[in-house]
Amino acid sequence: MARMDHGQVAFLRELLASSETMEQTRRFARTLRTSARDDLLLLGAPDGEEPWHLAAHLDEESRFVPSLKPTLVRWQPPPGAPPHLAIGLDRLADARRGEALFVVSEAAAAPAPLLERVDDARRTGAVILTLDGGDRELTGLAHEALTVPPAGPVTFEQAQHLVSAVAGEEGGRRGLRDRLARFLDLVAGPQEP
Repeated sequence: MARMDHGQVAFLRELLASSETMEQTRRFARTLRTSARDDLLLLGAPDGEEPWHLAAHLDEESRFVPSLKPTLVRWQPPPGAPPHLAIGLDRLADARRGEALFVVSEAAAAPAPLLERVDDARRTGAVILTLDGGDRELTGLAHEALTVPPAGPVTFEQAQHLVSAVAGEEGGRRGLRDRLARFLDLVAGPQEP
């Protein structure tokens, strides 16, 4: 994912504020924020990049919305990886109600192994969310999908930034002090302890 700072994300949000793209992103982010009561599983495509950067942004937003704390599921974790980076596909076999599987796949045609894993997780009760490049089968498996067309107003990377930023909002349920602190973090960056 391309590096964007908080100011660039805020500018992009302002630019798209009244667009259909932003409305779709808000709807998707609301569902993302509320779907995982127990665990948010994050999975990329087997032949694509792992969604590291998105995982980092969601982890950052989980300071404000704990349900956004992701568990990165990897297709082939390397031997000896730290526990939080060693979670493999076996975790999807244990997916259940109260959990959400967030699939990030830019491909216009999702590979069969990805579709099979998503279908299995759906059958065991997990809520399926996809940020995708337009694959009809993958979108068809999703309870909520956000499709990013190649010729759309935002790139796939920008869409990931928008989703994580918007999902971190709690729709006005935060107090004034929390919203002000968040704004200051966005403007000045987090302060060192």
